[in-house]
Amino acid sequence: MNNSRGFTLIEMILAIGVAAIALITVNAVLFAALHLHGATVDLVNAGTPIDQTAIFLRRDLACLVTPTNGTSKILSGGFRAGTISSVGISEPVAVEMFTATGALDVKTPWGDIQRVTYELKRPTDLAATGQDLVRTVTRNLLSASTPDVTDQLMMSGVASVKFSGYDGMQWQDAWDTTSATSVNTNLPLAVRVQIQMAGNNNLNADPIQIVVPIDAVARTNAVLTTTGS
Repeated sequence: MNNSRGFTLIEMILAIGVAAIALITVNAVLFAALHLHGATVDLVNAGTPIDQTAIFLRRDLACLVTPTNGTSKILSGGFRAGTISSVGISEPVAVEMFTATGALDVKTPWGDIQRVTYELKRPTDLAATGQDLVRTVTRNLLSASTPDVTDQLMMSGVASVKFSGYDGMQWQDAWDTTSATSVNTNLPLAVRVQIQMAGNNNLNADPIQIVVPIDAVARTNAVLTTTGS
């Protein structure tokens, strides 16, 4: 007689049950890994514009040009912060600065000093949340006509942006080195940037804050008057 023995029905059921449990476990681990990967990608994508904006802000503020005396201040480096108007820009800007971050090339054979502003503009997608934080650059400052302004999108979904200058004692939300009546005739000792993101979850959160110390500070840019005998 043939003594070979096959699997019983109970053994088959047990084997299928163990395999099913193993597949369920592997499936749960796989979906958890995919969910973690997606969340990480979203976090990285959301943080990339913020990191790029911080890099541009730090570079522009670190290379500020100090203001000088005289009535002609085309290249002297005026610094204005608050809700101000700038030449060639229709919307109010949050800050206007003169910084030595311009790069020379064939199309822009001017100096490295450029006028940079940061402002909020309405996004092209009207259904989008918040506004666009835009960096505008004016290179040909000695142009006889209205200079060309180049817009550079920094990040979207911004509710508000504010620049403040530190005078050594407190933070000032308004700063203007070009005004004859302003007490702040020199660059601030540091500049603080606060960016509040839009959205229900972001409006109650703390704003993104960037503080940049300003090393290029002159003694004063006030016009000195002397009297002779």
